Amino acid sequence: MEKLSILLAKGRIYESVYSLLSDVGISINLPDRTYFPTTNQKDLAFQVVKPQIVSSLLAGNKADLGFSGKDWVYENGVQDEVEEIMDLGFDPVRIVAAIPNSADYDSLLKKPVTIATEYQNLSRKYVEDKKINGTIFRTWGTSEGFVQDNVETGKPLAQILIDNTSTGSSLRANNLKIVDTLMESSTRMYASKEAMKDPEKKQKIMELKMLFEAVLNARGRVMLEMNVSKENFDALIKGIPSMKSPTVSPLFGDSGYAVKIAVKKSEVPTLLPKMQALGATDILEYALRKVMP
Repeated sequence: MEKLSILLAKGRIYESVYSLLSDVGISINLPDRTYFPTTNQKDLAFQVVKPQIVSSLLAGNKADLGFSGKDWVYENGVQDEVEEIMDLGFDPVRIVAAIPNSADYDSLLKKPVTIATEYQNLSRKYVEDKKINGTIFRTWGTSEGFVQDNVETGKPLAQILIDNTSTGSSLRANNLKIVDTLMESSTRMYASKEAMKDPEKKQKIMELKMLFEAVLNARGRVMLEMNVSKENFDALIKGIPSMKSPTVSPLFGDSGYAVKIAVKKSEVPTLLPKMQALGATDILEYALRKVMP
C-alpha cells in the first residue's frame, strides 16, 4: 500500500492531534521551518497546512486524511465531498452572531447592516435564511473591534459580528451579546472520498479511528483496584459500577478478594468514600492509556 497521506492543521488543532497521536503510539517530529513531520510509522506521511484549507484539499483528493473543524468544512462548502470519520471533540465552539450590548437586534434587521466575519459562506447563508439586508466583509482575524464604536468617528465599521466562540468570554469582555447561533463545531477527522474507495487505505483509516477511540475512552476513565473481605464482598459488588462487570480474583490465603473496575473519572470523588463504606480496603487508582470495550 502507498503511504496514507495525512494533513495536520496548524495551531490548536495541531497540538490536540499531536497529543492524540502520541498517546496512540504514533510519534511525529516537525523540524524547524518545514511542513513535513517525520514519523515512526512507515505507512503514514504527514503535512502541516492552514486549518482553513484542510477540507478543501481532501475534497480535491490532494490527501487521504485530515483534521479540521466542522465549521471550516461547511464554510468551504465541501461537507458532501468529504467523509467524516469521527468527532474527536477537541476545541468545541459555536459560530454565533453578536451585536453590541446597547443595540437591539430586531431594530438592526429592519435596515441595511454590515456584517464583519471570517466566515464568508456561512454568513451569506445566514443572511439569506434570515432575509437580512446585509453586506458582508472579511475581517482576516480578530473581529470584535469592527462592531464597536470608533473612538474618533463614534460609528462602528459593522453592526453584526459572526465569529466562533467557546465560552463567550471574549465577546462579553468587548461588550457584545450573542443573538443567534449558526452552528456548533469541533475538531473532527475527515477522509477523502477516493481514499475511502481504496480497500487498503480505508482499512488503515478505520484502524486509526479504533485507536483514537481507545485513547479517548481511556482519557475519561481510571482503573480502581481494591481488596475486600468475604463478608463484605456481595455488598461491595452490588454497590460499585463497572464497564461490564468487575474483575475478581481470590486473595492469597483465601482471606477475601481483589476487585478491579474501570470507571469514569467524574465518578471517582463520590465512589471512593462509598467503596470504603462498603468495606473496600487497599484502594488504588491507575491511569489508563487505552480502553477498547
